[in-house]
Amino acid sequence: MPCPPSLAQIRHNFMHSYPTRQRSYMSAGSPNSATTPQFPSGIPDPPIFNHLGPKDRARLRQNIEHQFLAKMTTEQTFIAVKPDGVQRGLIGPIITRFENRGFKLAAIKMVTPSKEHLEKHYADLSDKPFFPGLIAYMGSGPVCAMVWEGRDAVKTGRSILGATNPLASAPGTIRGDYALDVGRNVCHGSDSVENGKKEIALWFKEGEVQSWKSAQHDWVYEK
Repeated sequence: MPCPPSLAQIRHNFMHSYPTRQRSYMSAGSPNSATTPQFPSGIPDPPIFNHLGPKDRARLRQNIEHQFLAKMTTEQTFIAVKPDGVQRGLIGPIITRFENRGFKLAAIKMVTPSKEHLEKHYADLSDKPFFPGLIAYMGSGPVCAMVWEGRDAVKTGRSILGATNPLASAPGTIRGDYALDVGRNVCHGSDSVENGKKEIALWFKEGEVQSWKSAQHDWVYEK
C-alpha cells in the first residue's frame, strides 16, 4: 500500500494549481462552497487533504495561502535619484534605505536623460506652469535610475521617500531627512503599479532588469 504524501509534497503540488483553483472557486455559485472546508480566501480543500488530520489541514491551508498571497503582492517600482540627489552624494544612503527595508535591487544605471525622454516621463504634468523648469532641472545632470522589487514595493517605496513636499515629509523618510524644497526633493518614485511598469519600460531596455533571488529572501519573508 503506497504511503500517504508528505505535507511538503502536498504543498508543492497544490501551489502549482493554486491560481487556477482561486479563479475557479472564487466565482459566484461555486459548488459546495458553503459546506466544504475552505482556505481563508474561500477556496475549498482539494481531495488530497483527506490524507491529513484537522491540525495538519489548517496549518497547510494557512501556509499555502500565505505563500500565494506573498507572490501576488510582489511588485517592482521605479525609483530615481534626481540630479540634486546625485550631486549631493545621496545615491548610497538612498540605496541603503531600500536594502535595509528588505527590498531587492533589480536594475540600476546612471543616465543624463534627454528633453524628449523627460517629456514622456512627465507627460501627465505637461500642462503645469512649472513643467519647463522641471524638464530643465531633470536634464541638468545625471540621474540614478533604479528598479526595486519586493512586497508592496510601490506603496512602501513611496512611504520610504516621504511626501512630495519635503516640508510635509516625516523625519525618517528620505525627503524628510535630506530635502527642504519641493523643487529639489532628491528622488522620484512610482505612484502606482501601472505607472511603475510604464516608467521601468521607459527607462530600461529589455534585459537590463535582472530576475534573481537574494540570499536574504528567506530572512525577509516568512516561509
